Amino acid sequence: MKKIIVLALFLLSVSFDTIQDTPFDTGEWFKFRIHYGLVTAGYATLEIKDALRNNKKVYHAIGRGYTTGMSKWFFKVEDNYETYFDRVTGKPYQYVRKIDEGGYTKNEEGFFNQDKNTILVKDLKNNTSQTFNTPENIQDIVSTFYYLRKHPNVDRLKIGESIAIDMFFDQETTKFKLKYVGKEDLETKFGVVPCMIFRPLVQAGRVFKEQESLTVWVSDDANKLPLRIKASLAVGSLKADLESFKGLSNPFTIKVIE
Repeated sequence: MKKIIVLALFLLSVSFDTIQDTPFDTGEWFKFRIHYGLVTAGYATLEIKDALRNNKKVYHAIGRGYTTGMSKWFFKVEDNYETYFDRVTGKPYQYVRKIDEGGYTKNEEGFFNQDKNTILVKDLKNNTSQTFNTPENIQDIVSTFYYLRKHPNVDRLKIGESIAIDMFFDQETTKFKLKYVGKEDLETKFGVVPCMIFRPLVQAGRVFKEQESLTVWVSDDANKLPLRIKASLAVGSLKADLESFKGLSNPFTIKVIE
């Protein structure tokens, strides 16, 4: 459960070299319903606010995930993920990770030095700190979501091609690959939406059936709006569907069925 809520916050993550017209801006807000069939297990939200870092106006993105109903009694999740990233380059300045996942807690902040390719991680729970070396153009778990939506080549991928990112998470840099699967008209609560489909490569084992157990649907328009995440688990499957949104920067494309 906790892995799906976290994945709903950062899937579709990748780095890029040049910046295009932004598909998002301050005031954008999403809410996802995470469910097994008709049973709601929890919700996840994403929003963008303004902030200042080094006397510079930046984006402040906040992601929250939490269980609800009976799921909360079986496995309580209250996660808070934040990132502060540059409005032009998309590079993050700072991340916040404060989580409670079934009693497993973590409270840390990371401060990026993109010029020196390092990150200072402060463990606020244990009052310790450590500096790590990172590759160039490193991203954190939330900033990658917005980084992808500005990727200049996302609309040019051919079926089977992948894009990748160096992402810092859990005190290490991981290579995250995302494979383009194709296009599909997806039935949503908002109507039929033309979508691009991606499959992030995950680790097969206890949670996921195989490496390509996750499928992600993104609106095939200027917003690159995340609409659905489906996970095939070792036991059953789980979905995260976009429940509501506001503050889009571009028109939302909905297909008219005659």
